[in-house]
Parts: sequence; structure tokens; C-alpha cells
Amino acid sequence: MKKVWFRAAAALALSLCAAGAQAGQHDGVRVEAVFATVDTPAGGATSLESPRYGAWGFDLAGIDRSVKPGDSFYKFANGVWDAQTQIPADRSSYGYFAKLAELSDARNRAIIEEAAAGKLSDADGVKVGAAYKAFMDEARLEALDAKPIAPALNQIKAVADKTAFTKLMATAPVSPFSTLFEFYITADEKDPSRYAAYVSPGGLGLPDRDYYLEAGFAEKKAAYQVYVGKMLEMAGWADPQGSAKAVVDFETEIAKLSWSRVEQRDSVKMYSPKTVTELPTYAPGVDWSALLAGAELPGVKRVVVNSDTAVTKLAALYAATPVETLKAWEAFHVVDGAAPLLSKRFVDTHFAFRGKVLSGQPEIRPRWKRGVSRVNSMLGEAVGKHYVAEYFPPESKAKADELVANILAAMKLRIEKLDWMTPETRAKALDKLSKFTVKIGYPVNWRDYSALEIKADDAYGNSLRAGAFDWRRDVARLNGPVDRDEWLMTPQMVNAYYNPPMNEIVFPAAIMQPPFFDPKADPAVNYGGIGGVIGHEVSHGFDDQGRNYAGDGSLTDWWQPADAAKFETQAKKLGAQYSAFEPLPGAKVNGDLTMGENIGDMGGLSLAYDAYLLSLKGKPAPVLDGFTGEQRVYLGWAQVWRSKIRDDALRQQVVSDPHSPDEFRVEGAVRNQEGWYKAFDVKPGDKLYVAPENRVKIW
Repeated sequence: MKKVWFRAAAALALSLCAAGAQAGQHDGVRVEAVFATVDTPAGGATSLESPRYGAWGFDLAGIDRSVKPGDSFYKFANGVWDAQTQIPADRSSYGYFAKLAELSDARNRAIIEEAAAGKLSDADGVKVGAAYKAFMDEARLEALDAKPIAPALNQIKAVADKTAFTKLMATAPVSPFSTLFEFYITADEKDPSRYAAYVSPGGLGLPDRDYYLEAGFAEKKAAYQVYVGKMLEMAGWADPQGSAKAVVDFETEIAKLSWSRVEQRDSVKMYSPKTVTELPTYAPGVDWSALLAGAELPGVKRVVVNSDTAVTKLAALYAATPVETLKAWEAFHVVDGAAPLLSKRFVDTHFAFRGKVLSGQPEIRPRWKRGVSRVNSMLGEAVGKHYVAEYFPPESKAKADELVANILAAMKLRIEKLDWMTPETRAKALDKLSKFTVKIGYPVNWRDYSALEIKADDAYGNSLRAGAFDWRRDVARLNGPVDRDEWLMTPQMVNAYYNPPMNEIVFPAAIMQPPFFDPKADPAVNYGGIGGVIGHEVSHGFDDQGRNYAGDGSLTDWWQPADAAKFETQAKKLGAQYSAFEPLPGAKVNGDLTMGENIGDMGGLSLAYDAYLLSLKGKPAPVLDGFTGEQRVYLGWAQVWRSKIRDDALRQQVVSDPHSPDEFRVEGAVRNQEGWYKAFDVKPGDKLYVAPENRVKIW
């Protein structure tokens, strides 16, 4: 079970994803995104044209005027759309974000199929075409069946003892194998000018530790054990059912020692550096020298440990676990990871559990969509170069630059006027804001894929070589200066992020389209859409975890104690508000888990509103179809979160995702906004009304 590390601090993700890492994620970076993406794009988009919404950027037909804005602003803005929209069978969630992702998918397909037809003559284009052809060659994959994974399974079977298993497991970064101790390389959070090696505990095959430990997920856990048994049986493993029970029991013990998602959000506690000579005493029970050597890190002198007590306990558990259980665990994760690249029986079994059981998704995505996602995961910037050339006009970047400048100006004014912050902390906050780096559209320097070997007849091998290529690229940079021009998302990804160690906000080209941004739309809607997204990322630099990083990106406490205490008081109030939301019976939003994203949403919307007013330069805003400019900002925000999600996927989201469900990203943000109360005349007695003294105001 290979895990891709992308610890969310400030990203935009809008929809919930079923399982696995998303294309564009990056090992070890604590980036904060807007959207918690769970599905890769699906649906039936065929047009390559950007969508348009209404006469001025908002779909008025989707409004439910029978709902008072103060009772449910999400349903007021989106109720009719919600009633008329069905989730496509090949998705676990769907909405406006998904529609835009579908558009990106369709555009990527056109580029990739051109490459497969030999119409892109550059070297990277040839590799893109070969990767796609390999994945789409179903006849060859059927003929191969389980042969691609046979060598790895034979290696596991040949393991005679724990020493041999450790050496095999250690090669995970460059092999088909999985590891309980997951290394990655990223900027050192204490010295973000240089790269450092990190290690985190791994081992779980379900979305979260709660799936093993909470009674509400007992059926999912039982189904998981059946799935493990099926996969082992298909792989020809001895005693597949008995081995499956041993694997799930082993992972349950890992779940017991694992830190919760909330604990993993604590940037300070997650940073625990150890010298290599300290590791055997700190976490006895595993051969750390063998782990480092197998991961091609034999010269490393220092490692930053995440979830430090969990790593110690995991090492002890590893020492106490029979090698036959470990071999079955390894074999299952090899098959599970390879299944989407094997024959139909493996693909279907994998989807039946990962898609249907865990996320409630009735049908698997068409093969071309899975192929596009696979190519983007391996050669994302090679595709991105062509995407930008065809679909990102210079005027979009210019307009985005203007919006970002206005949002940053609004944030500066807010910090200057804060009545709860001391001058000492205020000066540090303004210094951090002044050092923000803004990246829009695409990277200055494109990634070099010349060392990556891609074959048109080896889908599984391509995936393994791409993983090893990425790892060795990172290892080569270890202890060296950080590449500040690097992007952690591809231009064709519909998302955005804040990266604390780089103190940067990043907006890929694909998000600069309706409903987020439309050059022809009413400015108020653009401010509510992309302006809210920009403000969200800016606010992540000052959320409950982002505030722990200084202007140079270092993990540093720059707060006066009194200011920190006031911040935490307001944050707790916000957490309590969100924890009261219950999207499904017994499934409440975790206000602590979603704290950073909720602060990002609340701050982002506040900044979007302020920036819109600044943009008017004292002139009155026009009234359009009966809506004032101020109202249209909030409608623009509500529109981008139009979405529907299946119950199983929603239950997965509330336990494992740092983003609140989309409905509550609207409701939770607006009810603390003074401007919203005025714009829609919200009064006591309305369901979303919060008394002025109880409203949360942080930034």
C-alpha cells in the first residue's frame, strides 16, 4: 500500500475521492488545498469550450426562492439545481467543480490521444502517447492477467525471515512493494531552504483508522476482509481466507497505535527530528539501516519523524508480528496496488470494493478517463505544457494577477485594523503577508522527463518506473537547495493550494474558468468564486496551522502569547459551530479536523467581499436581476460549492477529510459574515442566525 503524502493545509478540493492518491499530489508536502478531491473527474463532457452560467456568471435557474437565505443559504442559492441533478453512475459525488474537472479531462484526452496517434513530435509527447496506449491495450492486459505481479509475489514467497522481509519492504520507494515506514523528501520545515528526509507510519488499507475501530464501520471492515481474501486468492496465495483475517487483524493493531487525523494536523507535534544513530534506540524492533539502504538513502544522517509515538509503537508491533502475516500483508498490497493495471478480473474486484463498497459508486469510470488520470499521474507536466498552450490565454493570467493583488490588499487592511492583535504580532503578520509568493497558471520551468522510460506495451512497468523516477529525483535533491519554482499540482488540475514552507499560493490554469472565473462575468461573481478561492489560500497562511510558519516559511512561533490565546479562543468557537453540523444521522462534521479549511473558507469569503468593495473605488455597484453587488459576491461563493455526494462517500469524508461537506462550506462561512447579514436581511429567528457576540472573527 503505497501512500502519496500531500498533507493538506490549504487546498481547495471540492469533491470527495474514493481511494488512492490524486494526480498532482506530491510526497511529503504540507500543502493546504481548497478542494478535497475524492473522485478523479468523470461524467460525459464532450465539448472543449469553457462553460457559461447565466447572463452575468450565475445560474439563476438553480435558485430555490421558497427557501429563506437566512434559513439555508446553500439551498436558497442551489436548491433547484440540487433537486434536478443526479450523480452520474461513475462518480461518488458530482457538482460544478466536477463539471470543470470533466472539461479538463476532455481536453487532456484530446491532447493525449493526439500524442498516441503520433501527432506530438516532442520527446515527452512520445512518452505520453506510449503511456496511454499501454493502459488502453485491454487485449494485452487480458493476455498477461497476473503475470506482471508474479515476480514480486515470488520474491515475497521466497522470504524466509524478518531480516529478509525488512530488506524487501525497504525497497518500497523504487519497487512494487509497500512499507510500514514511509519515507519521503520535502523542504525541511525548520529550514525550508533545504530538503530533508521524513518518515511516517504506514500500513493501513482502509481510508482511516476509524474504519477499523468504530462500530459504525464494522460492515465496511468485514467487507474489506472479504476483499483481501479475494485478492490473495486471485494471486494464488496459500490459505487466502486465513491470511486475510491475519492481515486485517494486523492492520487493526496498526490502527490502534495510529495518530488521529486531528493529531496529524498539528504541525509542531508532527515535527520530530532524529539522527540516524538515534533511531535504533528511539524505535527498536526494526533494522533502520536496512530500511534506509533499501530506500536508497544510506548516506542520510538525520530524519524527521511524523507521528513519533506511532512510529515507536509500530516498530515494536513489527518486531512481534509473525513473518507469515507480514508476507500476506505485503502480497495483498502488491495486488491491490497493481489491480487497476491488470486484467479485467482484477480491475472489477478492485472497483467492487474500493468504488462500490467504500464510496457507493455504482459504475466504474470509462477506461479512457482512467487512462487520462494515469498518464497525468506519471507525465503531468508533459501534458500540461500542451494544455496551457491551447487553453490558457494570457488575458486570463492578467485578470487573475489583478484579483490576487486586490485580495492581498484586502488582507493587509484587515491585519492593520485587527483590534485583538498586539503591534508585535501584527508586524510579523504583515511581514509574512509581504513575502507571499504567487504562482498562476503554470510553472516557469517544466519538469524534465528524459530519464523516465515509458513503454507502449507495459502499463504496470510504466507505473513502477514512474514511481522510482520520482523518488530518485527527490533523493538527488536531498540536503540541497529547495527548488522554489517547482509546482506540486499540474496546470490542468482544477484546484489550488497554499504551501507553508514556501509561503506560496498557487493557482493552476484549469481553475481559472467558470464558475470560478469568467472574464465576461459580473465582477462580483468572480470575487465570490475565484476571489474566495484566492482568499482561502491566503487565509491558510494564517489558519490554526499555517500561523505556525513565519514569512520565510520556517516552522516558528512568531506570536505573542496573548495573541495566540485570543486566536485559539476564536478557533474553538468556530470548531464548535462546525461540529454541530450533521450531514447524515450519526455522522457529524469534525470541527477540529476541518479547522484549517473552515478558517480558510471564512477568511477567504471575507477577503473576497472586502476586495470587491475595494474594486468599486467608491462607485455604486449595479443591481442585476434584483440582486445587489454584495449579494452577488455571496451567490458566487455558494455557486462554486454546488454538489451532491453519495452517503458512503460522505461518511468517508467526515472521518478522513479536512474539508467540510460542501453545503456546510457555504453555511458555516456566511453565518459569521457581517456583510451577509446586511445583504440578505438575516434576522433573529432565521436558522443560520448567530448573535453578533457569538460570531467568529479571526482575520
